[in-house]
Amino acid sequence: MRSHFKHEIAFIPHRKQMLSVSLVLVILAIVGLVFRGLVFGIEFKGGTEIDFSNTGSITIEQMRDALVSAGEENPVVQTSQTNGTSGFLVRTETTDPNTANGHAATAADSLGLTDEDYTVTTIGPDWGANTTRSSLLAFGVAILAIIAYVTIRYEFKMSLTAVVALLHDLLITLGVYAWTQTPVTPNVVAALLTIMGFSLYDTVVEFNRIDENARQLNDGVHRTYYQIANFSINEVIVRTINTTITTLVPVICMLAMGGSTLKDFAFAMLIGEVLGTYSSFAVASPLLSIWKTHEPKWAKLERKYGEAAGTTRVEAVSKSDTSRDSQE
Repeated sequence: MRSHFKHEIAFIPHRKQMLSVSLVLVILAIVGLVFRGLVFGIEFKGGTEIDFSNTGSITIEQMRDALVSAGEENPVVQTSQTNGTSGFLVRTETTDPNTANGHAATAADSLGLTDEDYTVTTIGPDWGANTTRSSLLAFGVAILAIIAYVTIRYEFKMSLTAVVALLHDLLITLGVYAWTQTPVTPNVVAALLTIMGFSLYDTVVEFNRIDENARQLNDGVHRTYYQIANFSINEVIVRTINTTITTLVPVICMLAMGGSTLKDFAFAMLIGEVLGTYSSFAVASPLLSIWKTHEPKWAKLERKYGEAAGTTRVEAVSKSDTSRDSQE
């Protein structure tokens, strides 16, 4: 299908390419999740977080060796910056507060740090299990609410394709976390739930326009569902891009200048917002168009005015011209 308006961007005609890109990204995400796995923060599995500050010229290796000598097994040490001073954020699997404080004190003393240069936060495994259950429940309720809302407002096919786009965004985002081994914390979960809202917004804006045009549009040009969907995406794409840019600016600022808590949230938001914008026109609308075109009404119009019909007409004209030339 060729675009009927000179300035109409051909999104739907390239649906196979866009869906192929999404399929590759989803496969890569699944591979990352299966073979590398997610790294969960102590809030989910329990453990201890030690925040060292004013560490001066102490290296990661020195900090890790001090903790191991103090009795910690496999501590995860990351550099940090607090109010312009260097430090370390350490995560361990120790769930007993007294043991964790003793290890931190021993490590700090061996490195020449004072009691004021570190804080210890210990979370038990029960709290982590409750956080996991609450997060999964929140996702489940959100998915069901989305299906119900879109089905009531539009139709069931739109609700399912919207959910597929949401799962596409969430799965790829988690895949990035698996490949980069970035810890998944409650802040990341909050970001993922927020991503669902942004992704759903972009998708519903397009679905709303497609639904209106499918009911009312009769311009003699956009007759098939593919044509109507492509025209509708072009009508709202500028607003979608503007919304994405304006929301990305504060997210990038949080990622660049925020603390570790804000960065956890901002990193997931950055990935999710970009994916949410992309999936609205590259996954949700193309899948909906493919599904709707199999309905008798739209299948008939596709055969008459769509890609295959256009090819047939061109071939017929070409054969007619060839026959006439040979007779002359």
